[in-house]
Amino acid sequence: MSWSDHAIWWHIYPLGFLGAEHAALSARSAPVHRLPALTGWLDHLVSLGCNGLALGPVFAAETHGYDTVDHFRIDPRLGTEDDLAELVERAGERGVRVLLDGVFHHVGRSFGPFADVAAHGARSPYADWFVPESDDYRVFEGHRHLVALNHAAPAVADHVASVMEHWLDRGIAGWRLDAAYAVPRPFWRAVTDRVRRRHPGAWFSGEVIHGDYTAYVTEGGLDTVTQYELWKAVWSSLNDTNPHELAWALKRHNAFLDVFAPQTFVGNHDVTRIASRLREPRHLAHALTLLFTLGGVPSVYAGDERAMRAVKEDRVGGDDAIRPAFPADPAGLGEEGLDVQRLHQALIGLRRRHPWLVRAHTRVHTLGNAALSYTAVDPAGGSAVAVALNFGTAPVTAGVPAAPWAHAAGDTVIEPGSGKAVLPPLGWSVAVSAVAPD
Repeated sequence: MSWSDHAIWWHIYPLGFLGAEHAALSARSAPVHRLPALTGWLDHLVSLGCNGLALGPVFAAETHGYDTVDHFRIDPRLGTEDDLAELVERAGERGVRVLLDGVFHHVGRSFGPFADVAAHGARSPYADWFVPESDDYRVFEGHRHLVALNHAAPAVADHVASVMEHWLDRGIAGWRLDAAYAVPRPFWRAVTDRVRRRHPGAWFSGEVIHGDYTAYVTEGGLDTVTQYELWKAVWSSLNDTNPHELAWALKRHNAFLDVFAPQTFVGNHDVTRIASRLREPRHLAHALTLLFTLGGVPSVYAGDERAMRAVKEDRVGGDDAIRPAFPADPAGLGEEGLDVQRLHQALIGLRRRHPWLVRAHTRVHTLGNAALSYTAVDPAGGSAVAVALNFGTAPVTAGVPAAPWAHAAGDTVIEPGSGKAVLPPLGWSVAVSAVAPD
């Protein structure tokens, strides 16, 4: 197994988390050293059981970070390159790897090469970095302030590879590739092949909301993509008391696992928080159980471990609620949501004791109007995990094949002899066995 097979990420959006200004500082302003405050959160990350820190945008940008103006400079609202280097070093001392967010589909309009093109047009040495359209240039999904790069230009591939290598040379572990679905797969292949020659252990995770997930790995050279299909199936099937939707998604998920380990999540910086998305608060335990017992590389969005609530809105500033400022240190979170944090710790602990789950296929055994049960088996050693869930408000019975099951989590026991579980309303159970079921 590679290091990424053991990764469990704690994901933050630094500009929001650290309370940065909404717009770039003036050129005369001194950097504000906010990044060092993240060192105080590393022990919180580790206490959850995570071993990766996935950072949202940290490069100089105009506003929200996804309008980059300089990929080689830390945003002065967050600090300096030395601040990031210190964070990477302190994280490494705790066995924590750091992932950076690479926005390589588009840039802000004050990005140096685009500013040169805007001023000099076809005479600019960067003219082929961008694609003219009518009286402007191609942009990202209708957002005029986000100018799309021309991924057919060799110089753009050179630039992106240079950026990746620059920060990998400084100790980061890999890249989350923003809007990877909007970039041609051959571009990703060319860039990642080049970067891996210098950094063979680098990990590349592409943001792919829709499309052919597997092709971004086999053709694009990425290690993984974001599993939005599973994310949607988790909360939607729970809200609709429809385990059949989830079971269908699990078939798809098994097929992906034949090729790669998807990056799994129930929350991130772009979606309504899971505690707000679920109509029944008690379904949160089900969602977390699924996240940490299904195959894939899991991530936890900062604040979800305390069941923070926030709704994403489709308007300017509509992301602010899901990207809030956090207190100076974990003590400032207080007592609220500690029960959910302990549940994260318990389920992540189970995951750590069964690292083979990263590529484990699931086999569904009970599929009813409200009940779902499944098992995952370690193909190398024969140990197994069993899960039984009741999506509804009436008692149900679910079952898995007989094995010497030992209770691991939940409000119900899967019987070690029969594999039967009598689940109360909204009940759930996780069991483990050192012997694979028949």
